[in-house]
Amino acid sequence: MTVSAELARGAEPGVLEFPAGFVWGTATAAYQIEGAAREDGRGPSIWDTFARTPGKVHLGHTGEVACDHYHRYASDVAIMAGLGMGAYRFSVSWPRIQPDGSGPANSRGLDFYDRLVDELGGHGITPILTLYHWDLPQTLEDHGGWTNRDTAERFAEYATIVHRRLGDRIELWTTLNEPWCSAFLGYAAGVHAPGRTDPGAAFAAAHHLLLGHGLATRELRRAGAREVGITLNLAPVRGSDLTAVAVPDGILNRIFLDPVLRGEYPTDVVRRAERFTDWSFVKEGDLALIGAPIDMLGVNYYHPFQVEPRPGQPANPVFPGSEGVGFIDKPGPTTAMGWPIEADGLTELLIGLKRDYPPVPLVITENGAAFEDVLSGGRVSDERRIAFLDAHFRAAHAAIAAGVDLRGYLVWSFMDNFEWAYGYEKRFGLVYVDYASQERVPKESARWYSEVIRRNGLPA
Repeated sequence: MTVSAELARGAEPGVLEFPAGFVWGTATAAYQIEGAAREDGRGPSIWDTFARTPGKVHLGHTGEVACDHYHRYASDVAIMAGLGMGAYRFSVSWPRIQPDGSGPANSRGLDFYDRLVDELGGHGITPILTLYHWDLPQTLEDHGGWTNRDTAERFAEYATIVHRRLGDRIELWTTLNEPWCSAFLGYAAGVHAPGRTDPGAAFAAAHHLLLGHGLATRELRRAGAREVGITLNLAPVRGSDLTAVAVPDGILNRIFLDPVLRGEYPTDVVRRAERFTDWSFVKEGDLALIGAPIDMLGVNYYHPFQVEPRPGQPANPVFPGSEGVGFIDKPGPTTAMGWPIEADGLTELLIGLKRDYPPVPLVITENGAAFEDVLSGGRVSDERRIAFLDAHFRAAHAAIAAGVDLRGYLVWSFMDNFEWAYGYEKRFGLVYVDYASQERVPKESARWYSEVIRRNGLPA
């Protein structure tokens, strides 16, 4: 994914062009689309367990069938190719490879990803592989999950197994997707699998997730992996009171950015978390592993946060220790998730990363929006998604013009899918999925995006 850092010359007249070689694509996650939850030796994941727990997921939806991508991958890849996608970021299901999270590889599970990667290659689509997108084998959770240091060791073993089979065809490896969600939504707030509500456990999980990243990166390098990175969900935290800003910024952004890019935890975050943990899970040498150089930082951006001091405000459970910090809902347009639409936050975020951290190439590994999409007359007219993407692409272009080394943009998501605790209620896809028939219908946004890819730019 090497691209020029300069904006290309010779653009089409009236086109706001991106750098030559800029990578355009889309992304998904295994549990959200694959289905086939009990086929070919796959073991249960924490999301299988969580989704079957009454009251945890909208209307009791599960990923048992999802989009049936496990059986329909070839036709799905053909749709991607027809839209001109240059890259596809997918995740591997750990329990498909090691049903209990350790031990010998399940060859039938690896066979599926073999077929998928070959199908992508046959259509000229670059595969970008994410090793972990939240579907921890349930057996590992039964032994403490990410609060157990051994899970990080098992993750490195799993990474080696996947590389042994697919390493000859994968150029870019991402270790983790959004460890903040795994740690703080899963172990502190309990709204994601495994559904625990222990802030101390969340900090331990965050560290062991990062340790897993460091160990896996070391093993992938030893095995000859060409490029290795990690994907973080990041957001600007805005407010006039720096103390209020520091609390969510520390737990959302800096607790992951600082170890990965500087090899250290932020002092204020460590101090603030001492009411929940003594940090004894951090061992000598851990931060050197976590902070080893990476080739790419994946950035998932959806919206910024606005905060203010608010004495007496209880803590937001996804930000342990945030008592006295108020989160402000600003007036303005939102997505179907209720998230504010603020494209300028992406420019702010990218420029801030360039300003505040050592240089590292960036890729937008997720950005997109859920809206109330309706299939009518064989079409889905989703003008709001087109407007959303157009604004965010322009925001990314502004960051590049300001000197940010941004090398690609992967829209979330390729198709409508199981949206975690929201079940099938929220639709983020460029492609509409009729879950009863499994029919796929590219939305108007998909066809619009196809033109962006063809031109490598937007109307000026």
